[in-house]
Amino acid sequence: MLNKLFKNLGPGPLIAAAFIGPGTVTVCTLAGFNFGLDLLWALLFAVIAAMILQSMAVKIGIIGRKSITQAIKDEIRSPLIKYLIITLIFVSILIGNTAYEAGNISGAVLGLETLFGVFKIDLNYFSLNIHAVIIGFLAISLLWIGKYKIIERFLIGLVIIMSIAFFFTALATMPSLFDIIMGLFSFKATGDSLLTIIGLVGTTIVPYNLFLHAELVKEKWTYPSDLKNALKDLIISLGIGGMISLSIIVTASSIKSTDVNTLSDLALGLESVFGNFSKQFLAIGLFAAGITSTITAPLAAAYVVCGCFGLSADLKSQHFRLIWICIILFGVFISATGIELIFIIEFAQITNGFLLPIISALLLWLVNNSKILGKFKNNNLQNAIGFAIVLLATFLSLRTIFLSFQ
Repeated sequence: MLNKLFKNLGPGPLIAAAFIGPGTVTVCTLAGFNFGLDLLWALLFAVIAAMILQSMAVKIGIIGRKSITQAIKDEIRSPLIKYLIITLIFVSILIGNTAYEAGNISGAVLGLETLFGVFKIDLNYFSLNIHAVIIGFLAISLLWIGKYKIIERFLIGLVIIMSIAFFFTALATMPSLFDIIMGLFSFKATGDSLLTIIGLVGTTIVPYNLFLHAELVKEKWTYPSDLKNALKDLIISLGIGGMISLSIIVTASSIKSTDVNTLSDLALGLESVFGNFSKQFLAIGLFAAGITSTITAPLAAAYVVCGCFGLSADLKSQHFRLIWICIILFGVFISATGIELIFIIEFAQITNGFLLPIISALLLWLVNNSKILGKFKNNNLQNAIGFAIVLLATFLSLRTIFLSFQ
């Protein structure tokens, strides 16, 4: 039975690996420290919404045998609207993933520094973080091999490590099961918690994961009958991702320190309460979260850029490799030198803010297209749920854009 389960697991763990990055770890840490278990309901809601949107992407990939960008290009008749949307997708994913790559690498670096200490070389005008260079080299080496099976198994292994690390750390806090259940269904929200709620949803429903998932299911499965396995893979994997996020919130809620703003603060708080052992598990989990996002973000960007320009998305093609190499190298340079490009990050947040509701609405439109999905198109209940998620995505994006301009 276990062999059959693991045989059918594939793209799902990669998507879980992509959304559990340093940003998610940070947001969940702040949610747990500032609000205890009161916002677990927001996480549960976000995971369910992510499952629904990702299931739409899976349908387009398996049944339609298309990427999302290709489906958009094929189905939108107006050239002006088509190219405006493709341009937004291109700018949002390429610049967004490039801007966030430094954060992914820095998260992995923080995990390594917690385990092995700081390793920097002082140059004339700046210091070079060697951990960042090592992480970049590891990511480039893995993607350069160009074999989907190897990438898939490596990331699945990291997700397992991440799950064990964060789950053990949460278990060490001896949480109350009753309090966890109450937090999942309490629906508590205050003015102070609104930004954190938006953060929990925003780090779980990630636009580039939708494009990545539609591409990856085509690599794993071929026939419409495979849709059942793909959806099972999705539910299990995002469920595991949700459990990782929940474990981080539970862990952070136990810290009695007066101030936790970063993962370093959380690690120090854990060390004072539970000893160095739990701190090591947190560091391992953070490293795994950083390295998985370091690999999946450039991979997703390469798929999207190739889709926008109608290029082959073969893992070994030169243009495909050039795209993800540039993103990783940029991230390594920013992380290793400590340069802060605030404008680029803010621009990425704004463009992603515009992208999420548009892509959510387009996905809902595409999964109602009989020409693409035939008998697998959405039913009325699925459409009602999908429409509610589009409204949520619109609110989330407007709020994110407003905060970015502030």
